[in-house]
Amino acid sequence: MRAGRNSAVDTATRIAAGDDRTQYDAFAITLHWLTAALVLAQFGLSQTWDWFGKPTEHLMVVAHMSFGIVLAAVVVARVGWRLVPGHQMPSAVSGWVELASKAVHWLLYALLAAEAVLGFLLRWSGNEAMSFFGLQIPSPFAPFSKAAHHLIGNLHEWNGWAIVILATGHAAAALYHHYVLHDRVLSRMLPTVQAR
Repeated sequence: MRAGRNSAVDTATRIAAGDDRTQYDAFAITLHWLTAALVLAQFGLSQTWDWFGKPTEHLMVVAHMSFGIVLAAVVVARVGWRLVPGHQMPSAVSGWVELASKAVHWLLYALLAAEAVLGFLLRWSGNEAMSFFGLQIPSPFAPFSKAAHHLIGNLHEWNGWAIVILATGHAAAALYHHYVLHDRVLSRMLPTVQAR
């Protein structure tokens, strides 16, 4: 065993990435990868729709709203599944490292939930309906001031970037475990490993 594996940094990284040496169930794995795919799709749509003309841009915005609602439902399902007795993973260590690991996961959930709320508020504050695959969800509010609408738009964008940065760190930690520490952090979240 290499000395680096026993370092406090490696241990902290292992726990922050969720390595408790257990296997996630198939439903948790599905929700995890669905969340990742939707976050990537949402970010990609939001960063590229300005490159296109009106009809395509409008379709991309509608897709962004629709996938955002799906993502919010997936996050609710993930949190609910995690809270069901029997689906909580025991931590490999205790103390501050365990607290840090839980904090990272719950922070991601909180940012994703906030992004959904901000998305609804952004549309509604501009007196526009939300769209869920063509189904219009009208605003229950009177139009907000331009300053408030602009602030909500900025918060939605900044929060989106925070999600992407934190999720990228989470993915980098999993790759570090797989290729440097050679542990099961990544493999226990892969469907093919679950099937075996």
